[in-house]
Amino acid sequence: MKIISWIRNLKRNFSDYEPLIEVLIYRKNLLHNLAEYQKKYPEAFLAPVLKSNAYGHGLVEVAKILDKENISFLVLDSLAEAMVLRNEGVKNNILIIGYTSANNIKNCRLKNVSFTITSLAQLEEVAEVIDKPIKIHLKFDTGMHRQGITIDEVDPVLDIVKDNDFLEVEGICSHLADADNLNESFTQKQITTWKDIIESIKNVLPDVKYIHLSATAGAKYFKETGANMIRLGLGFYGINAASSEKLDLKPALSLQSIISAIKDLLPGDLVGYNVTYRAKQDLLVATVPAGYFEGVDRRLSNAGYFKVNGCYCPIIGRVSMNISSVDITDIENVKVGDKVIIISHDNDDKNSVANIAKMANTIPWEILVHIPQSLRRLVTD
Repeated sequence: MKIISWIRNLKRNFSDYEPLIEVLIYRKNLLHNLAEYQKKYPEAFLAPVLKSNAYGHGLVEVAKILDKENISFLVLDSLAEAMVLRNEGVKNNILIIGYTSANNIKNCRLKNVSFTITSLAQLEEVAEVIDKPIKIHLKFDTGMHRQGITIDEVDPVLDIVKDNDFLEVEGICSHLADADNLNESFTQKQITTWKDIIESIKNVLPDVKYIHLSATAGAKYFKETGANMIRLGLGFYGINAASSEKLDLKPALSLQSIISAIKDLLPGDLVGYNVTYRAKQDLLVATVPAGYFEGVDRRLSNAGYFKVNGCYCPIIGRVSMNISSVDITDIENVKVGDKVIIISHDNDDKNSVANIAKMANTIPWEILVHIPQSLRRLVTD
């Protein structure tokens, strides 16, 4: 009873708490992006990828938005993520795309969960221990060489599957390593290998339901791969992973905070760790209680922007662990408590995920997944 009382008190305390930093998730934009792919690929099964906290958007929040949508699976990385969603009442089918140990597969009691088999050795272990039917997707290595069953192992894999009544091959899959490259030569080699594997599998297992090779960046190859399902990752969250693909995608996340302090600087005054910024004139500087722990990439030091009252404010000095400083000299009527947009959900803004990634010389995925899971997510339209 003491534990229950403690949990109730904790929930009550948090319900009254107003966070300084908040992640907004735009439901309409997520569903809009899903509809865009449904229109573009009406013949394809679609499976949004929610691994890594739904690319920083919030695993539970995004899963609940999708729970009544017409999708094949929620694609997760781990059984732990699946357990969280089932505990939250999410009903959708789940495909675990990452490695799961044989014992965890055997002991899983969750319904409507399929497992990806990423190697011949894993399949042998699973076949040895399982004592109830499970649905599996066989992952093949078509050239990426991270994980996957090789083309030379197709026959022994099929032998194991045929000899074990508990193994239901629901799908076969692989992954394109270079799908966003304008040079298609490597991707075409992968597709050729993939087609050979499909043919071998279908000759023995003609009733495999799901065949999937493409993530978002490779969706443009869908029709030529012989697949029938697309795993929607970055595109589902509103960021175009393939510049050649023209879709009306809308980013579904913004990261917001407030101004917590304002101070005047004189020419020559220095800002932040390692004193990397020196004021050349009189400045008005705002402190924002968000740093690299809260998802502000440190590479934006003296380079990036926040948005205050509709204006871009340069980040000056080093981004600290929990604090950033911005130049607000040119903004009128700014005050403590004003909203600060750290990451914008407008693709054209200087502080959109795509543009932040360019400034930081990295990829949008990294910017998104580094938004801490501890920050409060608020789902809005």
